[in-house]
Amino acid sequence: MKREEKMKISAFGMYIKRLMRSRIFMKTLLYLLAGIILINGILILLVLSGVFGKLPNAAELKRIQNPVATEIYTADSILMGKYYIQNRQYMAPGQITGSLKNILIVTEDRRFYDHHGIDFRSLGRVAIKTILLRQGGAGGGSTITQQLAKNLYPRDDYGLISMPVNKLKEMAIAVRIENVYTKEDILDLYLGTVPFGENTFGIRSASMRFFNTEPRALKVEETAVLIGMLKATGSYNPTRFPEKALRRRNVVLGQMARYKYIEEAYADSLRQLPIELDYRPLPHDAGIAPYFREFLRGELDQWCRTNLKNESEHYDLYTDGLKVYTTIDSRLQQYAEEAMREHMASLQELFDKHWRNRDLWKGIREEMLLINYEGKYSKEMTMEETRKMDVFTWEGLREKEYNTLDSIRHYLQFLQTGFMAMDVRSGEIKAWVGGINFEYFKYDHVLAKRQVGSAFKPLVYLAALEQGISPCDFYPNDSVVYQEYDDWTPRNADRKYGGYYSLKGALVHSVNTVSVNLLMEVGIDTVMALGQKAGIESSMPEVPSLALGTANISLFEMMRVYQAIANRGIALEPTYLNRIEDRDGEMLYVNPTGETGRAISQPENAEVMIEILRGVVNQGTASALRREYQIIADVAGKTGTTQNHTDGWFIGFTPSLIAGVWVGGDLQNLRFRNITYGQGAFMAMPIWSHFMKRTFSDDQWEYLQDDEFEISESTKSMLTCDDFRERKPFQFRPFKKLKEKSL
Repeated sequence: MKREEKMKISAFGMYIKRLMRSRIFMKTLLYLLAGIILINGILILLVLSGVFGKLPNAAELKRIQNPVATEIYTADSILMGKYYIQNRQYMAPGQITGSLKNILIVTEDRRFYDHHGIDFRSLGRVAIKTILLRQGGAGGGSTITQQLAKNLYPRDDYGLISMPVNKLKEMAIAVRIENVYTKEDILDLYLGTVPFGENTFGIRSASMRFFNTEPRALKVEETAVLIGMLKATGSYNPTRFPEKALRRRNVVLGQMARYKYIEEAYADSLRQLPIELDYRPLPHDAGIAPYFREFLRGELDQWCRTNLKNESEHYDLYTDGLKVYTTIDSRLQQYAEEAMREHMASLQELFDKHWRNRDLWKGIREEMLLINYEGKYSKEMTMEETRKMDVFTWEGLREKEYNTLDSIRHYLQFLQTGFMAMDVRSGEIKAWVGGINFEYFKYDHVLAKRQVGSAFKPLVYLAALEQGISPCDFYPNDSVVYQEYDDWTPRNADRKYGGYYSLKGALVHSVNTVSVNLLMEVGIDTVMALGQKAGIESSMPEVPSLALGTANISLFEMMRVYQAIANRGIALEPTYLNRIEDRDGEMLYVNPTGETGRAISQPENAEVMIEILRGVVNQGTASALRREYQIIADVAGKTGTTQNHTDGWFIGFTPSLIAGVWVGGDLQNLRFRNITYGQGAFMAMPIWSHFMKRTFSDDQWEYLQDDEFEISESTKSMLTCDDFRERKPFQFRPFKKLKEKSL
């Protein structure tokens, strides 16, 4: 015992002896002790009788199940994220190492194996040192079992008597826990429930958050950091207070040496080491594929509402510790996110320069901006009131002094994107990027419905092939007025007319006049029906401009159309969920094989379309893939650009993998002023290219670069015609009728 403590106790003893000579003091002391005992006795009786809340009985304690986060995994078993109220990860009995338990005991409750839930020696120490001698660092009297009781049954507010009532409840529950569970079980339960701050509960969640490893793989010094945090999770958080955390860790190491769990020399060597964190915070919107996980949340909520975990209770997505395995591939998702960031950051820089010294917001009313107001700021703020705020930029957060409208304009000026990749033959979704940053832009552009532009045209040409029209039939490139549709006239992007395009050539070069002509010949209803069979659920306008993609359709739906083409006409229901397990690994759900159906009646027609879309890449509107981006793989695809270059699209595929991209502004008024920058080949296709290049460089996916389409010789022979022919000079032939389609 330290000399200062001995002197304090000696002085206190002499003071007590003097007081004891006074009979009045002795009577007062006896009455006081009797009153304390009586009050405590009454409180104990009231607590045990359930006046302050029913205490759990043995049967209820045996059924203890703590709220455990649902974990979402990729197809290759990488943790993507969690759904939780409390960030807690389940650990089965026996998963916590003995060394971890020993460090806990030596730090928190050295007589753990000797008491039955209540350590009366510790309570005596608290009474003397903490209460009478006012030693704030003398420690508490709660055992590990009492702390477990507090973790399992949080304290209630009883006013002035809250502390004694809650302490008595915890003691009573601790004794009952000791009667139900073994000491080892109690340690397992405690380490699975103890809070570590940052809404992190349990040793596994803490181990993953601070050191990115499982508890069994923790080093001694890392374990000492986590156990040391339990004294005060805020004060000893190593990310916020590294120096305090280091001192606390060294105290824990000293305790381990003092009680012979490690050698003193080993403890000294560990004290010299810095704390090396591998910090992995995983809030709800962090982790890979956050847009996909938010989409999946709705699907899983529905599953939970329709499935029972027992006779009366449905599964709870946020507390039942489900393990959900998806079809997302972690590497492809990473490549998609990297490709998106690389292109969108540079595209935004160009967009800002493009509008420099010009009024980007001209003609956009404030009411339109307020529709996009998402409640990020206090509704009590006036439109004119400014305040300092950190806002998103591609260079990181920047502090700005904005009012509400300034802030809305800031966020709406960013170009957005949607990206999705899918396995052609299985329909499994492999990557999903719904926007440029989920934390600041929640709207998912994979599901957003936007005009699809020329990306819709393959449906028109497929419908023609289905009706027996040859890919080498020629159509005039004439400007036609459709009087019955308000005198509407389709215009080509290059404003060039004249001559004849073969059906093949018109799609390769995305000729609007021929596309509309073809739509009217095969019938608008026919094209719409084909689109619905291929997976389009959105409504489509029954007008000639449908051929040019004026329908508002999501990227998700358009990916289904192109998957059906790439899969020789067989459409698959996109799948994204492989299986669901409970916290113990029992299988609850296995996704059945995606429903199949023939969207294109003749496989040969799908093959013809594949060959034409290869032409789009080789010499058509997507030829920059070869020329600028040096993509050498066998690829088919189609660009899309909408009116006023508002939306840019590109959907392309190899024989095994399909990927699609949309780029544009959340407000359709926010766009590039010219088609040079606003076309799909410039806005969207680079993301596809960057993604594929990364994919081709991956050992697991490099086979895609060598994969080739199997195109039959008969199909190739059907396409042996020119893309374009000049109109022949007029010759007077009174006995011959010019047949344009036989040119």
